[in-house]
Amino acid sequence: MRRFLLLGFLAWLGGTVVIRLLPSKILPARPAGVLLLYGASFVAVFLLVRRVAARLGDPGAAARAIAALVLPTLVLDAPASAFFSSAYPNLRPESAGTFGGWMLICCAGALAAAISRR
Repeated sequence: MRRFLLLGFLAWLGGTVVIRLLPSKILPARPAGVLLLYGASFVAVFLLVRRVAARLGDPGAAARAIAALVLPTLVLDAPASAFFSSAYPNLRPESAGTFGGWMLICCAGALAAAISRR
């Protein structure tokens, strides 16, 4: 599980760096855009994580690995959302809610993949 915790941390770190480098209007402001981002992210993460979980074989081990994978995002993006303007000075401050929801929906996609296996 340490490997998946490390992978989760590296994914979080890589995502954080990429988001900090993106232009200020990367997160949509309109409800339709937010819902599209959330839907696409949920499906993409679900499919990716389900594929990884399938390679692990044992459903119990896969569920634990996926929990370890999303843990860094859940823990580290909570303060990033609370102190959004400091964590992401390149993004509009009003994007904090969209960002927090985006991280939650990505984790939800991963967890849905974990429970969707037999």
